[in-house]
Amino acid sequence: MKIYNTLTRQKEEFIPMDKDNVKMYSCGPTVYDYFHIGNARPFIVFDTMRRYLEYIGYKVTFVQNFTDIDDKMIKRANAEGITVKELGDRFIAEYFKDAEAIGVNRATVHPKATENIDAIIDTVKRLVDNGYAYNIDGNVYFSTKKFGEYGKLSKQPLEDLEAGARIDVNEKKNDPMDFALWKAKKEGEPSWSSPWGEGRPGWHIECSAMANKYLGETIDIHSGGQDLIFPHHENEIAQSECANCKPFANYWMHNGYINIDGKKMSKSLGNFFTVRDILKEYDGEIIRFFMLSAHYRSPINFADTLMEQAKSAVERVYTCIENLEFLLGNAEEKACDEALKSKLEACRDRFKAAMDDDLNTADAIAAIFDIVYIANTEIESASGKAAIELALSLIRELGGVLGLFVKEQKKSLDAEVEELIKKRNEARAAKDWATADAIRDQLKAMNIILKDTKDGVKWSIAQ
Repeated sequence: MKIYNTLTRQKEEFIPMDKDNVKMYSCGPTVYDYFHIGNARPFIVFDTMRRYLEYIGYKVTFVQNFTDIDDKMIKRANAEGITVKELGDRFIAEYFKDAEAIGVNRATVHPKATENIDAIIDTVKRLVDNGYAYNIDGNVYFSTKKFGEYGKLSKQPLEDLEAGARIDVNEKKNDPMDFALWKAKKEGEPSWSSPWGEGRPGWHIECSAMANKYLGETIDIHSGGQDLIFPHHENEIAQSECANCKPFANYWMHNGYINIDGKKMSKSLGNFFTVRDILKEYDGEIIRFFMLSAHYRSPINFADTLMEQAKSAVERVYTCIENLEFLLGNAEEKACDEALKSKLEACRDRFKAAMDDDLNTADAIAAIFDIVYIANTEIESASGKAAIELALSLIRELGGVLGLFVKEQKKSLDAEVEELIKKRNEARAAKDWATADAIRDQLKAMNIILKDTKDGVKWSIAQ
């Protein structure tokens, strides 16, 4: 498998340090609100990366943190008259609800910043002891100019970089580009004891400390959104490598931005959507399919028309699954035709080739639709059980890698409906067309749609 490494700006063969255990860290949410559609993309993409690594035989230790102490959290908790912990616990629970809805599996570990203060303090202390950090009035800052490789991820020299999001501008710092590792206590803020006095961690340090604690000094893959390259991930590299004197991560993966109807998402523009909002209109699987229908490094445009296209595409696959399951009930025991078997299995090869090429989920989905096309045009009950089962198993196998097409379809109808279908079949056999039509209309009123096929009566629930 090849991965585009942001650190080197090229595709590289993925070679984990330990073939029996891939170590992967992905930045999680700051839990002061429901996560938005922009957050959903890295959650889905890197969940898919983990799934694929496991599919091809690796064990993966996957860590995704929760930032549960932060300026935004403090501000909102104070506004609501609750503690920061109460706010964090509430939105961590809501995160899991929405993440499950879009098919994101739980990480191996979901560490919280507030539950790893000792590890954070230990990392800051090592940076101070190694001469890369300094204390001013209980505020500890990292000295960026002492790390000669600062800027190697964003590919910008230090002198060209400007203080970005979450880098505090403070006259007491030795340099404007230095960033906070530990912040002295302010009135009304949660705080913890430290060698530098009461305070709380800066944002960047938590990921370095928790990656070190749960995965070790050097990890295989670090991932997140493109917006995190600078300053967050740049600072993580600086902190981790200066604290441990070892490379921090061997591969860096970053997904592209999401635009809303061609414009950057912004609360001020009124085009800011949480996943909770979107789930009111679309099933979570539709959101997931939409995210994976483009290459993860490409920008993607979120729009109703595109979501409707995604919905239709997902429905097409489930219709194929339903058709195959229906055919299976009438198929005879028969070996799969070798030519058909080769066609179907070639789709798996194309799927794997796409995923091996820097997680190209767009082409991987196309390979699944090749199976759907073959199933729709070349497979019928006369093809035999083996052919039908192979097509079904491939859709489920490959779809499962993407977290798609795995929902169980309804297998049976209520007894009343089954009895009506039986009576309609009997009426048709007796050529009592008036009764048959009346039963069809009765079923239609119950949102049951019947379709007469050469293999028997097929039913579906009207949408």
